[in-house]
Amino acid sequence: SFWEGVDVKGLALSLVMIDRLPFASPSDPLVYRRIEAYKRMGKDPFRDYQLPRAVLTLRQGVGRLVRHESDFGAVVVGDRRLVERGYGSVFLASLPPMTYAREEREVAEFLKHHGQMAGH
Repeated sequence: SFWEGVDVKGLALSLVMIDRLPFASPSDPLVYRRIEAYKRMGKDPFRDYQLPRAVLTLRQGVGRLVRHESDFGAVVVGDRRLVERGYGSVFLASLPPMTYAREEREVAEFLKHHGQMAGH
């Protein structure tokens, strides 16, 4: 998995595509048991367990992109829940400062512009 431990320098990595928000599957036996434990403790398993873990994982995925001063790039998240669900704001607030775009054209222009600035 590229969520952790990957360090690709320079133009070799200028686009990170994330197809869905990285929620762990509740059908995973370990995740299922933890969800049940949160319920027994009277906690909200989504808010207190699943959401914080998914937010951390997304931050790690986004962090693959810009690791050095000269790095640049775009992150594309293909999961509409990021903008359509209330918890999407929790994900967005956890990310480093960046410009957001909703149109493919805007991302292409950004990559083209920054690639030219880098001499490529």
